[in-house]
Amino acid sequence: MISLVKKLGAWGAVLPLLGYCAIALGLPIWAILWDGLHLTNPQNTSETTGSLTLANLTTSWHGIYLKGLETSLRLSLFTAIISALVGLFAAYAIAQSKGRYFKQAVLTASGVLANFGGIPLAFCFIATIGTGGVFLSWIQSVWPSFALDTFSGVAVVYPYFLIPLMVLTTLPALDGLREQWKEASANLGGTSWQYWRHIGGPLLFPAALGGFVLCFGSSFAAYATAKALTDGTVPLVTTQIASILSGNVIAGENDLGMALAFNTVIVCGVMMAVYLPLRKRSAKWLES
Repeated sequence: MISLVKKLGAWGAVLPLLGYCAIALGLPIWAILWDGLHLTNPQNTSETTGSLTLANLTTSWHGIYLKGLETSLRLSLFTAIISALVGLFAAYAIAQSKGRYFKQAVLTASGVLANFGGIPLAFCFIATIGTGGVFLSWIQSVWPSFALDTFSGVAVVYPYFLIPLMVLTTLPALDGLREQWKEASANLGGTSWQYWRHIGGPLLFPAALGGFVLCFGSSFAAYATAKALTDGTVPLVTTQIASILSGNVIAGENDLGMALAFNTVIVCGVMMAVYLPLRKRSAKWLES
């Protein structure tokens, strides 16, 4: 066994990881695609027609399901832009801080808050704002259409776990910016704008764009928070999948739910295909 590992070299070291990915990611994706391309017999959900069909995928691209996909993409883009901008400036302020313990505290808090989505986050907003009360009346005095069970309500809640995620993603890149680079630019007569335009900006751009992509993917894949806030009143692809698979829409339409799930896999796959090269490029100069 040891000799076999030596012959395989670097591939031998990553074989366990590749095997895990094949089982934990490959098989579920294959199952989703297989079910999404088959029609199940409504009288017996354990039987399939045995022939491939694009009917489920075609249905998932029309009507209310297309509306759900468009709303999810619009919500993800909107919240990712806000979270990326706020998170980037927050990470820059943290990076400029001289307090080591302050940075550690913020990083710890960001790690916790980045995973504070789902039911707990929705409950905090429902308990704070709710469907009535003084606090909601204050908000509606300047934003009359605001409510937690609307698109705007979900868009306000999502950045609470996306901004900490952006901070965690971009702070290492900001810490990697050498103070000597800024001093060298100033000694050569460069202004602060020229430094960020020609040096700091291009070096930070891959990490910032990667953080934006990661926020977009996290927002697109989020389910529990939107479900608890809206209970399906806002058409999102994740809540539509849950409704179909649970039989709340039409019984025996699990294959359509799998087709919708496959659409989300494609979107998340595109996001990761964009994020990984950016992350690799950012890490390359940080390690140099």
